[in-house]
Amino acid sequence: MEPASTQQKNRSSFSGKIGFVLSAAGASVGLGNIWRFPYLAARYGGGIFLLVYIILAVTFGYTMIVAESALGRMTRKSPVGAYRHFGDRLSLKAGGWINAVIPILIVPYYSTIGGWVAKYLFEYLRGNGPALAEDSYFGGFISSSSTEFWFLLFALMTMAVIYAGVQGGIERVAGFMMPVLVVLSVVIAVYSCTRPGALEGVKYLVIPRPENFSWRTVVSAMGQMFYSLSIAMGILVTFGSYMQDDTSIEDATRNVEIFDTAIAIMAGLMIIPAVFAFSGGDPDILASGPSLMFITIPKVFASMGLGRPAGILFFVLVLFAALTSSIALAESAVSTFEDELGLTRFSASTLTLVIMAVIGTLSSLGYGPLAGITLLGMPFLDFFDFLTNSLMMPVAALATCLLIVRVIGISRIEEEVELDGMPFRRKGVFRVMIRYICPVFVTIILISSILSVLGIITV
Repeated sequence: MEPASTQQKNRSSFSGKIGFVLSAAGASVGLGNIWRFPYLAARYGGGIFLLVYIILAVTFGYTMIVAESALGRMTRKSPVGAYRHFGDRLSLKAGGWINAVIPILIVPYYSTIGGWVAKYLFEYLRGNGPALAEDSYFGGFISSSSTEFWFLLFALMTMAVIYAGVQGGIERVAGFMMPVLVVLSVVIAVYSCTRPGALEGVKYLVIPRPENFSWRTVVSAMGQMFYSLSIAMGILVTFGSYMQDDTSIEDATRNVEIFDTAIAIMAGLMIIPAVFAFSGGDPDILASGPSLMFITIPKVFASMGLGRPAGILFFVLVLFAALTSSIALAESAVSTFEDELGLTRFSASTLTLVIMAVIGTLSSLGYGPLAGITLLGMPFLDFFDFLTNSLMMPVAALATCLLIVRVIGISRIEEEVELDGMPFRRKGVFRVMIRYICPVFVTIILISSILSVLGIITV
């Protein structure tokens, strides 16, 4: 087993705590916050969904971030090597690879959606906001072959940062984009919340109403937490392997939690009050799902004063958020290829780009020229989303829990967390969650996802 000190000599690293926090927050703050969180909150109860999500984030999410970051730092490896560090059993190899494959599969279809965002920003810059607000625009766009250009553009933007390295690329871009993202989210949220009729939307989002609670609220909030916090994607293991020993894992985790949850709430305040102001709180519009950002929001902006600048600012924000997350996903893939195939960073990055181009093209053209080809009755993008988020990520999280409880030992993770000389303040929460609660939660998500795709239940 190679000593950590030797591994560290040849491994990239963040410059310090701020670099890790901004990069990890950038990984977490993405389309999951800006695109997915608002429509799930709108669909599953508003304030009660938000409350359940926050409770899960500070318990389940906290535990998994600490566990994955500590696993990465103690082994100085990407997911496959991190698992293999503790033995050559088939179960350990499988656990490592499922964590490693997830970002490789996600980043291509994620880049497809990022391409949609880039297209909408371009059209707002051209002054075509009214066209975006037409009912048929989004469907016409994603069913055309032009989506391929925007997908490839977004993929190249992502990989340009990856080629620049950890400190020179990822850390530098996160250090610029994350503060801008915060400022833009505040500006847009204030603008949205001050529209006539928007106050009811604010109340719907922030006031928990028990009558809106259902088991779907909990399951959806758990699924969103995975997507939003970048849990079980191999990202936090990889970023943890770049973390210096004197960086506090617990403090960094708390900062990532706060940053991520705050941006999710701001996204809700950007979108839900604006939709209330536009529709009067029409439940059908609130429950419209993924189309909320690409169909409903352009309509909202078109109905407002300053619709064009609002659209530009909003889609700049979403583009930055999408890029920071896609960069993190791609970096996890690159790190795996470097470690497991012995490639240079340049070669590993090029391989990642090729995979993105091949798999991403299927997703990009899956609603248009390739619409006749489906997997389990789903277009390529929907299938890859279901495969990774609903099946593989719960399994990956369960594998991490079992690795820590049964192989590494909880006390060893606690020692890693306390390596900076500070006590592990939420040690009790961590122990209970990683041993008992987290495995149960991820099993519930997995079973619910399978039953949902079989049509037995509706989530």
